[in-house]
Amino acid sequence: LLTIKTSIEVNDNSSALFYTDVAPWFQLPADIIKLASRPWAFFVFMFSEVEIFRGISNMLWLWAFGSILQNLTGNKKLIPVYLYGGFTAAVFFIAASNLIPSNKAAIETASLMGANASIMAIAAAATMVAPNYRFFRHIRNGIPIWVLTIIYFAIDLAAVADKPLAIPLAHIGGILAGIGFVYLLKKNIDAGAWMNNLYNRAINLFNPDKDKGRNQIKDKVFYDTGNRRPYKKTSNITQQRVDEILDKINQKGYNHLTKEEKEILKKASEEE
Repeated sequence: LLTIKTSIEVNDNSSALFYTDVAPWFQLPADIIKLASRPWAFFVFMFSEVEIFRGISNMLWLWAFGSILQNLTGNKKLIPVYLYGGFTAAVFFIAASNLIPSNKAAIETASLMGANASIMAIAAAATMVAPNYRFFRHIRNGIPIWVLTIIYFAIDLAAVADKPLAIPLAHIGGILAGIGFVYLLKKNIDAGAWMNNLYNRAINLFNPDKDKGRNQIKDKVFYDTGNRRPYKKTSNITQQRVDEILDKINQKGYNHLTKEEKEILKKASEEE
């Protein structure tokens, strides 16, 4: 969108055309009738930015909180949390716009765009997973993640304080989505599993080898037991064992490895 906006401004010396003819197709409208004519807006609005500085700021916050969430929960939680944050924000925004009397007057022009609510969901999720995680550890033992999260929430909500009430409520909806996701995760309920399964099915839809070796029990022995003295175990680190550990890191994060798995990974890296 930034590229399109820049092109229009260069050619027409005005951004008015962009905001009237292009941006509305990427914004989430508060008007349900208008939304029905462009249902894709329910998804694309959370990936659209028109202000370069806000876009850069959002990418930095996404990197800061997203990297922590990935390291602690694995690589398959970040995107579901992001999407849940955006979807919840959309529901809150549309509901508030249609139910709060003060917002009904501007419902035909009200719209939501940007990644803020989704990133707030990721920030809330990362903070719930590891509230004692610290940034900048070289500065007096570091700054707890919850401190930076509160600062981020305050900055974001202050920026939309003068907007219609539906927009701050949408961002708060993103926060609640992140909290809810981790709450279910601690109950051993992965709310993002269906998204990942849907993605894998789409990727493997035209893959002829998709069923080969799928869901098989990994029953190979990883220790050499031939010609050894009783009770003396000789470690045999195989590539398959290393791949299993790397897959576990990808699924659950490094912190979920056992002491033995960490040692195997360390020895494998030393051998290489």
